[in-house]
Amino acid sequence: MSHWIYHSPPGETARLLESRMALHPAIAEILAKTGITALDAAERHIGPTLAQLSDPFQITNVDATVARLVRAIDARERIAILGDYDVDGVTSTTLLVSVLRELGAETPHYYVPRRLEEGYGMSAASIERVLADGPFSLFVALDCGTNSVDETNTLVQHGADVIIIDHHRSKAPTGTKSILVNPHVNDTRGACPPPWRNLCTVGLVFKVCHALLKHLRARGDAAAQRVILKEHLDLVAMGTIADLVPLTDENRLLTYHGLRQLRQTTREGLRALMQTSGITQGSPILPTDISFRIGPRINASGRLADALLPVEMLLSPDATHCAAIAGQLNEMNRERQEIERQVSIEAQAQLEPFAPAASALVAFGDWHPGVVGIVAGKLCRHFNRPCIVLGREGRWAKGSGRSIARLNLVDALQPCATFLESWGGHPMAVGITVEWDKAEQLREHFDASVKKILSTGTAADDTLTIAAWLGCMHITDDLLDQLEKLHPFGEGNPEPTFGISDITLRTPPVLFGESNYRFQIPLDYRRRLGIVAWRKADRIPPLEVPIDLAVKLTWNHYNGRRYPQAELMDWRLSD
Repeated sequence: MSHWIYHSPPGETARLLESRMALHPAIAEILAKTGITALDAAERHIGPTLAQLSDPFQITNVDATVARLVRAIDARERIAILGDYDVDGVTSTTLLVSVLRELGAETPHYYVPRRLEEGYGMSAASIERVLADGPFSLFVALDCGTNSVDETNTLVQHGADVIIIDHHRSKAPTGTKSILVNPHVNDTRGACPPPWRNLCTVGLVFKVCHALLKHLRARGDAAAQRVILKEHLDLVAMGTIADLVPLTDENRLLTYHGLRQLRQTTREGLRALMQTSGITQGSPILPTDISFRIGPRINASGRLADALLPVEMLLSPDATHCAAIAGQLNEMNRERQEIERQVSIEAQAQLEPFAPAASALVAFGDWHPGVVGIVAGKLCRHFNRPCIVLGREGRWAKGSGRSIARLNLVDALQPCATFLESWGGHPMAVGITVEWDKAEQLREHFDASVKKILSTGTAADDTLTIAAWLGCMHITDDLLDQLEKLHPFGEGNPEPTFGISDITLRTPPVLFGESNYRFQIPLDYRRRLGIVAWRKADRIPPLEVPIDLAVKLTWNHYNGRRYPQAELMDWRLSD
């Protein structure tokens, strides 16, 4: 059982928001606890509009990027675009290619690294393949390139100007021969981070496209007037959610509207992928639909085969062609799941002896490097520890790390940098390459680094924060409607867990699947709340004893109707 924590809202703030905005008391309490105390800030949070977006030209080097793209469009220069093979890279590439096409640019040539042959990002091998199709006068790297100084110099020597749009941290001073749009490198000063600091790459590409359109419209460009940029927010939502960046500030705003655009998307590739993923067209799209249905199918291609497939699918207007690619991605995802299942079993068994005493975990074996990132995420959740999983490629161990909420992986890996061949990423997820013979050394140093960082904190390993306490009569349609306005939930904006006190079960929960159960509690004389517990069959609540429930609440949309539904996070005996 978790240790439950509840903090009362500050002062009179919650009551003020409740009365002034006609909010449900629990919603007002949640807003007050997140620091949203002013009425105008609360209104912006509950009803975010695209008008709230900051001026894209505030981001360092966006002006230079726009100027260079305008020159390329006007002169119909040959443009090469290289995007990473994950969802952020795929959506970034699709977005930039789409907008440049709409603006009448010479059709950009787009590339995605072949993971097993070329490695990650702007590797020497991927640049060699791009140059073989050359010459190009402009090269744009998306979701990679911040640390690719040598590769940038190679492109410049071949006569190409280089633009890098990326959100990964810099490990060393970057080269000066590229136009770099990266807030984590260029925009780090000031006590208050700008609202676009934590945008992932597809969000930064959206900002660049916004600036580009503003510039072209100001000079009366007819093509720019026809571009409806908000129709591309479906791509922004996908990349932002899948890349585990904080869903706060502009990330939340763009994702909020992007999920709505995704629900009504006319993009044939997305429609095909949603159908293959079991998502009904027109139904509400949640972040979990991206994380567990759409995202894995896009990632499967880059992990096992050629990540160019999903880019082609997202760019294609041919419904039949898109359906065929979506089918291929679905089959690759099934193959990926089977490989991943076996790696998870072996990696977990390897880590079990270390877990009791370790602050962080590293597993390595003769595993497919394309699935180890997913396995790292699963083991991170299982052990509640930062976790790195590495697969072997010859003399190299290559893999990924995933973190817990209170630990920045980039900071934790800094003391290990001297013996890593390459590494990069952001606080919640990193990619790593190390010599196979040094994997054990990484395990020891990474654990020591994390132990030192966590020793300065006070957060408990297994705590559950209760956002608000509810009586059954407080779980109303109004609460669930207002709760939906706080979406999307994700990194940095966690879904609230509510406490329900003094519940007495009269009938036993119904078991289903391998380790799940469900039950109902009455809300009033006519309404009942269905509660499902996933993977908790080893701890079923007792009958005829008052208990407290910790749940997440939502609407369950089914057959055109909606029903209140809850997911059980934990239970305890009432005081």
